[in-house]
Amino acid sequence: MSEFALSRREPLYVPRAKAVAAEESKRRAGSSDEVIAALKKVTDNAEAAAKHTQFGSCVFANRPGDGSAREQAASCQKVLGGFANICYSFATKRYRSNCINWGILPFTLDENTPFPYEVDDYVFVPGIRNAIKNGVETIPAKVIAKDGVHDITLYVKGLTEDEKTIILEGCLMNYYKAQMK
Repeated sequence: MSEFALSRREPLYVPRAKAVAAEESKRRAGSSDEVIAALKKVTDNAEAAAKHTQFGSCVFANRPGDGSAREQAASCQKVLGGFANICYSFATKRYRSNCINWGILPFTLDENTPFPYEVDDYVFVPGIRNAIKNGVETIPAKVIAKDGVHDITLYVKGLTEDEKTIILEGCLMNYYKAQMK
C-alpha cells in the first residue's frame, strides 16, 4: 500500500520519501553529505550532529486524517521513512493516535502561523527526544529553506505518558516489546 501513499494528492511523494529514507541509511553508515550540508546551516559541528540527528520525511497538511485511508496513512508513511506530520490541527483523534502509534511525531502549528515552505526544505528539531521525554509541548525548530534558515515554533500538545513512551520507543510494537521485558 505504501507505494500508493498520497499518490493522488502528491504524485512524487513516494519516490521523494524513499530518497529521504536512503539518505537516512547513508547517515547511519556515516556517509551522508546531504545531511551534513543541511546541518552546517544550523550548527557549527555538523559532523557530530549528523551522528545523532535522524533524517526522515515529513508531511505538512492543514488538517490531515479525515480521509477513508486514515487507518493506513500513518503506517504507509512510516514504511517510507516518515518521522513527522506538521499541521494546524488533526481532523480526528484517531489519526493523531495512529501517527503516534507508528512513531510519527504529531506536530501542530498555531493557526495563524504561515507555512510557506516547499518540498526539499528541511525542518530541524534539535533536542526533540528530550523534549518529548520531559513533556515539553512548545518546540523551537528551524526550517532550512532555499532562501535561508527560518525559526518556527512547533507544538506537541497533550501527550499522555504512554504516548510519550511509544514515541520514544519508536512505535507501539516496540512499546509493547519493552513492556514484556
